[in-house]
Amino acid sequence: MSTDLARQTAPCADLPVPLLDVSRSNEAIREQILDAVVRVIDSGRFVLGPDVDELEKAVAAICEVKHAVGCASGSDALLLALMAINVGAGDEVIVPSFTFFATSSAVWRLGARPVFVDIEPRTFNMDPQSVRSAITPATKAIIPVHLFGLCAEMSPLRKLSEQHGIHLVEDAAQAIGAKYDGQMAGNLGQVGCFSFYPTKNLGGFGDGGMLTTSSDALARRFRLLRGHGMHPRYTHDVVGINSRLDSIQAAVLNVKLRQLGSWNAARQRNARRYTELFEGVGLEKQVVLPQNENHCEHVWNQYTIRIPAGRREALRDYLRERNVGTEIYYPIPLHRQKCFQSLEISTGSLPETERAAKEVLSLPIFPELLEAEQQVVVGHIRQFFDTRPS
Repeated sequence: MSTDLARQTAPCADLPVPLLDVSRSNEAIREQILDAVVRVIDSGRFVLGPDVDELEKAVAAICEVKHAVGCASGSDALLLALMAINVGAGDEVIVPSFTFFATSSAVWRLGARPVFVDIEPRTFNMDPQSVRSAITPATKAIIPVHLFGLCAEMSPLRKLSEQHGIHLVEDAAQAIGAKYDGQMAGNLGQVGCFSFYPTKNLGGFGDGGMLTTSSDALARRFRLLRGHGMHPRYTHDVVGINSRLDSIQAAVLNVKLRQLGSWNAARQRNARRYTELFEGVGLEKQVVLPQNENHCEHVWNQYTIRIPAGRREALRDYLRERNVGTEIYYPIPLHRQKCFQSLEISTGSLPETERAAKEVLSLPIFPELLEAEQQVVVGHIRQFFDTRPS
């Protein structure tokens, strides 16, 4: 390693690096947010209303779809999507096991069976070959997850969807603004599902979600189902849920949405810098860096490295002791969760998923992360391997 690179990545012991610091992004637009919230308070319209209408139109424009429908959370977006296409008992829905719990819980809640498939090791996303092998006459839908901000390999999945007459529902919770072959996430299947949880690239001040589609019929169904299935007032032909987006959340998100492009660009810059720093310190055998795909625009909700050979926990403890935040997304694959043990899926059946769960470690990647903070992160990781050779 060169002297310059050694100096560049030398850790500064008194500089803590948080995994996420939403206050940095909020501070720059604090007054705009407060003004927007006050306007909602003064209006007296706290559920749906004009702020939600504005957000829905803006998200539809970003995703290049005809409709966006707000709801109470990203989890509810997935649930509403499956309810709208009539997923129920006896149906199967293909999902990755390496993802957040909500992807599969929406299936389970409706009495359907989640069918877990393996991932591609380079991208952590659903493996189309594994999907192909999992399709049966009972398959009603496929839910690819655009994990960590990188779109799943949608072209073969769309072909499978069309060949078998299966619905394709995008879990784009972590991927607003991402692209696949120049096409926006949320416009790659019949339905896109987004989350506005505070840790997301576009995060609110609580829970919030959105469904996107270019189908008029599905959009009407989403709007009906999110409000108890009520239309007209106090008339119910179907049973829906209570999942309306709050006006204050929408007002906050309308302010933040103006920053989304610059925030995603900053995440991309930080990802490039991490890659440059890691490549400069000779850790190729100890650290496997995340990959982008040439036909995709990654928005880096997470920068997730792999630490092979069972050393992840020791490294994480080392970084924690030096006030560097990390997280493991996700330590237990969904097919190994106790609540799904009745599915009787054997250990080792999804080898790439199980290997990833043992190796992944996500580093700070938020837009306002400083170059000096990234140097500290990489410097401490270099120091860990220098002082603890395998």
